[in-house]
Amino acid sequence: MPGRPSGRSARSSAATIRSKSSTATLKSTRGSASARTSAYTVEVPDEGETTSLRTRICHIFSEAQKDTSIQRKLIINLRKVQEACCYQMPTDPKHKARKGRQEEEEFEEDDFSQEFIRCMLRILFIKKSEPVGDRIVRFIALFLKQAVERDELILNPDGDSPIETPSTRLANQVATSALSHLTAKDKTVRYRAAQIIATTVNAVVTIDDDVYQLIRLAMMKRLHDKEVPVRVQAVLCLGRLGLNEEEQEDDDSDDDDEAAGILNRLMEVMKHDPSGEVRRAVLLNIPFLPSTLQWMLERARDSEAPTRRALYGNLLTKLGDFRHMSIGQREKLLRWGLRDRDEKVRKAAATLFHTHWLEDIALSRREAVAKAEGQEFDRQTEKDSGVVSEPDIEYILELLERISVSDAGVEGGMAHDAMREFWNGRIDYRELVTFDADYWNQLTAESAFLARSLNDYCRNSDDDMLLEFIEGKLPTIREFAFFVQTHINRLVNMIRAGGTEEEDTEAAQEAEEQEFVVQQLLYMALTLDYSDEMGRRNIHNIMRETLADTALSEECTRLVVEVLRTVCGKRESGEREFCSVVLEAIAEVRDAVATEDEADVNAEESFHSAQSELGDDGDTITVRQHAGKKRKNRDQEETEEEAAAKQYKQYLLYAKCLHIAQCMLENLEADLESNASLVTMLNTLIAPACRSHEAVIRERGLTCLGLCTLLSKDMAASNLELFITCFQQGHETLQIIAIQVLTDIVITHPFLLAPPALDPNTTETDAAPKPNKLLRPITKAYLKALSSGSKYLSLTACTAASKLLLMGVLPQTSATDLLKSFTIAYFNPDTASHPALRQALSYVLPVFCHSRFKNAHLMAQITVPVVAKLLVMREDMDDEDEAEMVSWTLIVGQLAEWTDGRKVVGATELSTDGSGRVDILPGAEDPHVALAIEILERALGNSCSKDERKPLLTLLAKLHIGAAAATKGGEQVDREMLRALHELVGEAVQVGLGLDAATRNALAKLEMAMTKRVGEVEHVTQVEEVELEDQERMEVEASEVAEGEGEGEGDETASPMEEDEDTMLANVQAEGTRLPLEEEDEGENTETETTVLAMRRKNVRETISESDIIDSLLESEI
Repeated sequence: MPGRPSGRSARSSAATIRSKSSTATLKSTRGSASARTSAYTVEVPDEGETTSLRTRICHIFSEAQKDTSIQRKLIINLRKVQEACCYQMPTDPKHKARKGRQEEEEFEEDDFSQEFIRCMLRILFIKKSEPVGDRIVRFIALFLKQAVERDELILNPDGDSPIETPSTRLANQVATSALSHLTAKDKTVRYRAAQIIATTVNAVVTIDDDVYQLIRLAMMKRLHDKEVPVRVQAVLCLGRLGLNEEEQEDDDSDDDDEAAGILNRLMEVMKHDPSGEVRRAVLLNIPFLPSTLQWMLERARDSEAPTRRALYGNLLTKLGDFRHMSIGQREKLLRWGLRDRDEKVRKAAATLFHTHWLEDIALSRREAVAKAEGQEFDRQTEKDSGVVSEPDIEYILELLERISVSDAGVEGGMAHDAMREFWNGRIDYRELVTFDADYWNQLTAESAFLARSLNDYCRNSDDDMLLEFIEGKLPTIREFAFFVQTHINRLVNMIRAGGTEEEDTEAAQEAEEQEFVVQQLLYMALTLDYSDEMGRRNIHNIMRETLADTALSEECTRLVVEVLRTVCGKRESGEREFCSVVLEAIAEVRDAVATEDEADVNAEESFHSAQSELGDDGDTITVRQHAGKKRKNRDQEETEEEAAAKQYKQYLLYAKCLHIAQCMLENLEADLESNASLVTMLNTLIAPACRSHEAVIRERGLTCLGLCTLLSKDMAASNLELFITCFQQGHETLQIIAIQVLTDIVITHPFLLAPPALDPNTTETDAAPKPNKLLRPITKAYLKALSSGSKYLSLTACTAASKLLLMGVLPQTSATDLLKSFTIAYFNPDTASHPALRQALSYVLPVFCHSRFKNAHLMAQITVPVVAKLLVMREDMDDEDEAEMVSWTLIVGQLAEWTDGRKVVGATELSTDGSGRVDILPGAEDPHVALAIEILERALGNSCSKDERKPLLTLLAKLHIGAAAATKGGEQVDREMLRALHELVGEAVQVGLGLDAATRNALAKLEMAMTKRVGEVEHVTQVEEVELEDQERMEVEASEVAEGEGEGEGDETASPMEEDEDTMLANVQAEGTRLPLEEEDEGENTETETTVLAMRRKNVRETISESDIIDSLLESEI
């Protein structure tokens, strides 16, 4: 055991200076030592003569760099050396005997620190990729940590207050030595110095105040280092220092870096650093505090998947209790995580929900029980043990309550995704849950959603066993109808009792919860099997009675109509039954108003008749007349209030009828004219609503009218102008409805925009058809809505017009205008404040352009006008607005990509010869060729300015036009287009159209490519003409031979020579050549034939004239 600290004064060990290479101590496992030392020319100072202390420490460091498995033993050996230098060791007899044989050197604490730091500095030039450096840094950190703990046990066993020990002094010296290298020019030195400081700070408990301030300032500056590894180490160091940020206040200072808090600086780095590794390091090394939790949770939307995985899989599992977060934060975390595009993030979020959060609730309940029984319960110990609690239905119900399932369980809410992952990951809870009568009678929002989520999970699965499982869990249809009736009656009673009034908050909350329960039951009813006729009739009657109840909310009414449509069946008879039932319910709702009016009239008549039967004497009549005047004034006031209340009630009932009609029309498919009841409803309910002065009634009436037009072609044709007028003259809500209805009509009945039929009496057979008169107003409506100041209206117009463009129902003129407006809006900086519109445009533009070749052609046609329009917009902007607009490089790059025919779906296919070559189909280069022609025509024009010419030529350089036909099947581009482009490029090069070296080189390159391309086209054209002439000549000769054979058959005295001549003429060979009659000319003709064939097969740039080919053929005849 070490004795008391040494009282000897420190001695200097630098008596003599000796140079020593760093490679003598640290040996890398990769590469040679000479290779590393030659990479950095460092002048190592003279370090004095070698001592036994240096030898021992160097040997320990040399062994530590080899493997981490032996470092624990090496730390013990190094600690013995430190204790021998820093403490007076007890006398050992064996030690005395050895000392007698050999005089032992004595060393002090400073000697050990100097040698330790000397070995530590040797790793500063080791690159990050070398594992040797990381091993030594780890060894240093472990040694300092254990040495500090051992010194505390020796010098401060009570642990009252931290004291200065030899190990803390060594740690301060290590940090101070590394600080001087943080500003080195070499990035490797800066990285290793920051790494040493970070590991030292994390290894020790206390550090000197002066050293603390130096580290703090230096590391804050390293947060802005250009090297990512250096910034990561700075974060690791400041994260440890930031634990004391809330306890200590910074001293006033003129230095901004010193005055800024560590945590605030780390928050800024986590939000704005471009490196995902740095952001992840900050996320994992800052403490859980109320001021930091909000910014840490925002990393769930980080652009890098590893950072998001670190949050869900590492950080949130250590939070302790998820109830530290607000309900809104829990909802956002689950929605972002479960809908993440990375599968690992989705799995981590699902595990967080159905394992960690559920276990937190189980621990909370067990802790409450233990406290109630007076027992001790260590929550953290239980959580670290990893023991999973037994499943309990109360745990999952409380978990649903903690995420506010009433809000998150709406259609499209994140609770559906969470419970789907829950049932998929927790099979034990699937087997545990039971739905008995008590469960259904005592439904809450959480238990109702639990039953619905399990039902949806099993029915949407492809596993038949799950379907049988849920069928066994749920009650029969007749029992389910009884439970539905019970909860609907309970809801109606709550509403009629005034539970939804604002003054009774508790009753209103109970009514909202009960309404949510009814909605979950109705959603379940949509998925049930109604093969049981008795149960189907029960559900049918319940829905029929519920639909006519005016107290039901609109969402419940919509679900009731959908359940009624499901119960009636999908056949035509079922649809007729569905219409009749719904129309009867609408009639009952409308009759409720008339019934109340008649009741009021009867009550008033009863009052007057009772008044007239009173006394007959004059005094009594006088008194009654005087009292009657007061009653009349009071009745007038009451009558005005009652009239207003009555009018408001009529308004609500009218809106209720229109909502029921809208829900019914959304579930119909039959023709409108075939159902007389629907026509009656249209004339008596919908048409008057369209003429109403109440905005809400008019809006619902137009919505119903639009649904009717989808069921009738004639009605759509007659009311199309009405909706155009509504958009032109209506308010914002009416304009949105008009845009939606117009889009649905055009998609459902595209023939309405077809050109009108030609007059059969006209004499002009080649007259072009006139455009439809409704086409221009509809296009103007979309353009006006897209440029509207209303964000929702512009987004609706963008979505609607995108559907029309993708479906291809619009003519080219309208499609061109809309596409041009889309492209300008995409690059317009004014739409930067409308991210929903930007997101819609960023999706529809590439999808539209890359879906068909004609769409890419359409984008190529509008590209040059779009560039001119954007140039005008940029000139009209202020300097600030112009800075917000994207650069021309990005704009032309985007336009070049959208017009690239190679990216169109189906433009490329894998070669069938097994070579792996990708063949480009015909038409892939046409959009870029056409765009290049338009660009050069515009750039060569006199009206094109220099500012416009520059982006146009930049765009031209980005187009893909190969020097050879890269399409499958040879040249498929129009030859006239290639010739026109060749002429325009040659003219551009000749006049010096290029503004800089880049554009001039691009034009020269394009000219060379087009020269080669056009030369091949000319050669192919001439060869085809020669082949055509040869084919015609062979046909003529063959006909002549046939005639000669006919004559020879009639002439029996024909000579043998003539027969041979006819036979040789009949056998035509060699593509336009024939065998000669004379044998001596065979060699000459064979050479001519070979020359012609070679000229046809060889791909040369020399142009062959027609006269040359004719001369060669004449020579072959000779």
